[in-house]
Amino acid sequence: MRQGLRGLGYIEGQNVVFEVQDTEGRPERAEELALQLARLKVDVVVATHPAAVFAAKRATATIPIVMMHTPDPVQLGLVASLARPGGNITGTTTLSVDLSIKQLELLKDAVPRASRIALLSNPDNPWHPLVVKGLRDGHRLPGVQLQMLEIRRPGDFDNAFQAMVRERAQGVLVLADPMTFAHRSRLAELAAKHHLPLMGGPRGYTEAGGLMSYWADETELGQRSASYIDRILKGANPAGLPIEQPTKYDLVINVKTAKALALTIPPSLLLRATVIE
Repeated sequence: MRQGLRGLGYIEGQNVVFEVQDTEGRPERAEELALQLARLKVDVVVATHPAAVFAAKRATATIPIVMMHTPDPVQLGLVASLARPGGNITGTTTLSVDLSIKQLELLKDAVPRASRIALLSNPDNPWHPLVVKGLRDGHRLPGVQLQMLEIRRPGDFDNAFQAMVRERAQGVLVLADPMTFAHRSRLAELAAKHHLPLMGGPRGYTEAGGLMSYWADETELGQRSASYIDRILKGANPAGLPIEQPTKYDLVINVKTAKALALTIPPSLLLRATVIE
């Protein structure tokens, strides 16, 4: 996003200032941080996950809010429609139940023997219950059973993986979430310890040692967000700026992890993927 803004003529310290507030993987802090930004009377709030968008919406009805990495905002009740949001929120939407289904399909392609896959979700994330229901009702993977497990805090990780082992899971999908992303290295360690292939969302899960990740292209999302900010700062009303969906997705595979798991990744997957060691 910063690179995109530089390309549009915004130079940090000269004609733009960033007030960065980090929840540090604790979405409950979003309320306090959003109120701080509202009190600072910033020109635009950029919210990078669902809890942040909800917090920003509660903190201000007038400051424009640009979403990043936000699931279906219509289904969540954040906007009236994608074509005409109608309030002070616009931006990009990335997550959908279909994306989670695609992640499951890719994990199954990488681990054809997997007949039971664990799903790690955080019920405090406003999007996750909708994804869990969607996957339970229609994941469309013949011969695959899903083991639904909830984790609200890092202290829940060990019990969740023990439950996977008891139920003989053969893979795990971690739904994208600020808390799990902040502790992705711990999740990767536990997956390796229990010999479980792990699929995540953003590539950070794979860089931390997970087997795979599949997510919207981060560069494209950042550039699109920069474009929204630019238009708003030039006077555009967010109510009339259509919410955009990604056109590019990245499949990332950690071949070192695959070797440690004694997995042979099909060449068809490797040809489509960004491969990291």
